Amino acid sequence: MGKTVLLIEDEPNIIEAVSFILSRDGWEVKTHSNGHDAMQAVRARVPDLIILDVMLPGKSGFDILAEIRNDAQFAETPVLMLTARGQTKDREMAERAGASHYMTKPFANAEVLAAVRALVAP
Repeated sequence: MGKTVLLIEDEPNIIEAVSFILSRDGWEVKTHSNGHDAMQAVRARVPDLIILDVMLPGKSGFDILAEIRNDAQFAETPVLMLTARGQTKDREMAERAGASHYMTKPFANAEVLAAVRALVAP
């Protein structure tokens, strides 16, 4: 496969779990754990897919998503929002901001893998 995922998440257990699931499936997983310089990480790593937490130190995932969508180089990059916030208003906010897919924690490993594969399907 050889595709790169940038996981922007501050919870160590989630980082470990998602990294393990995706690495085992052949993905190259890069991680970043704060919001304030997340766009620098996106630009430095140029991922095929971004998995983005909503609640991050320094800046919200919604703000980061807006920056991604406003950057011509990454405007079409699939973004999977992964969050503990499962309310309808949060999901609607993510859709309006341009999230490709929205998933709540806790999640099933197979669910994350299926979403990632679907978002980067040829």
